[in-house]
Amino acid sequence: MTRSTAAIWAVACTSVLSLAGCSFAPRYSLPAVHTQSYTRAPSPHTTVSAVGPAGQAQQFNYGASPAAQWWRQFHSPKLDALIRQALANNPGLAQEQANLRAARAAMAAAAGIFYPQVNGDLSASRQRTSSASSGGSFPGRIYSLYSGGLAVSYYPDFFGVNRLIYRGEHAQVDYRRYELDAARLTLIGNVASAAISAASVRAKIVATRSIIAREKTLLALTETQYRYGAVPYLSVLTQRGNVASSEATLPALEQQWAVYRHELAILVGQMPAQWRDRSPRMNEVRLPVRIPVSLPSTLLRQRPDISAAAAQLRYADVEIGVAKAQMYPAVTLTAQFGQESSAPGAFVHAASNIWSVAGDLVMPLFAGGTLEAQKREAIASYDATFAAYRQTVLGAFQQVANALRALEHDAQTLRAEQNALAANHAALQVAETSYRDGAVDYLSLLTAEVQYNNARLSYIQAQSQRYLDTVSLFVALGGSWSAQSPTVARGTSRMAEEN
Repeated sequence: MTRSTAAIWAVACTSVLSLAGCSFAPRYSLPAVHTQSYTRAPSPHTTVSAVGPAGQAQQFNYGASPAAQWWRQFHSPKLDALIRQALANNPGLAQEQANLRAARAAMAAAAGIFYPQVNGDLSASRQRTSSASSGGSFPGRIYSLYSGGLAVSYYPDFFGVNRLIYRGEHAQVDYRRYELDAARLTLIGNVASAAISAASVRAKIVATRSIIAREKTLLALTETQYRYGAVPYLSVLTQRGNVASSEATLPALEQQWAVYRHELAILVGQMPAQWRDRSPRMNEVRLPVRIPVSLPSTLLRQRPDISAAAAQLRYADVEIGVAKAQMYPAVTLTAQFGQESSAPGAFVHAASNIWSVAGDLVMPLFAGGTLEAQKREAIASYDATFAAYRQTVLGAFQQVANALRALEHDAQTLRAEQNALAANHAALQVAETSYRDGAVDYLSLLTAEVQYNNARLSYIQAQSQRYLDTVSLFVALGGSWSAQSPTVARGTSRMAEEN
């Protein structure tokens, strides 16, 4: 080796070793949440109470997290069975599980780059040379060639690029795992909400049928009074119209009930025609009275969708490092060992040994601005992912705040509806008695009847709304999901930092 060649190799090695000190690995942390409350007004600690199975006062335990199986607080074996069936058979959940397995396989494949790649080769060929190479003086020669050996290649991770790629695949595994947890949480919430909604509609159907029976009784009484000349025929016609109007509401309610039953069938992974309705009734569900409410700082780790967005942010940050690494040299080490011979018998002789060792250093010099543009693209993608992460966090806090206020107002609404129901029921009883005695006209009875019917249906709706909003709060808090969220993001835009 001449002195000039040695000098060139020394400069190249020194450059590679100095550049090897560069690292593109992310060193970031999640942005802090500077709030101690979900709402601007003081958060509720207890709700008002009312008479009835859904009228208990709810108490909020701030700082506690939901239990592992939070839906058991509704004390409904039928609801528990529905959720177990959905977790075992829901196809959407199976899809997310398959996505997670695929991401783990991709991460395992990416880990192979840390090790030498060894390939074996064995070939045999029959060839004929052209006579043109000898000017046509000699005919072409026919010969056989046998070769075999091992080829080894290795990619030294001088700049941590391989580690970045592996870290990106790890972020994708985290993302799929969190997506699976989010799908599981959403599924449980949907099953609980559909079951409670179905129970509410079923209760409204029972109440409507009772209302129709009562109105038919009043119709018979009105017809009797008309025959005796106590009321005009208009009262009979009006009451018949009232019965028909109430009967007209039944098909719509039955349609709603069918929709919820079909939804439950799909959630548990069955065809609507195959599923047997085993959803609970309203009196088979109890209202949870002690509600754990996680702290805002805990919510960031407890919500799977937030952790999924954070994993995507980590992956976007890795892509910036990979884009930067494309601007630096890439080193490849290769070695080949084997045998090559024109006769099978001489294949294993020492004279047939072949080998080669090589090192390859590729340095990008000019790419027409492609590499710089790819880096800007990666930074812009990071900024978009960062904005999506912040939006997910804001949405999560909004959902918790809405659910807390909803439970507070639901309790107040239920108490008012219970009072209205009691008052209208008493008024209807007085009106019916007075109407039989001829003390009041039919219009007074009709007014009392309509008000009572509306109050009865509104009371059922207020009951179910407390259950539904309780489910919404558990889901908004992240349900039973909990894990150590990786440190992946920072609180400022990468584009701003790069500029």
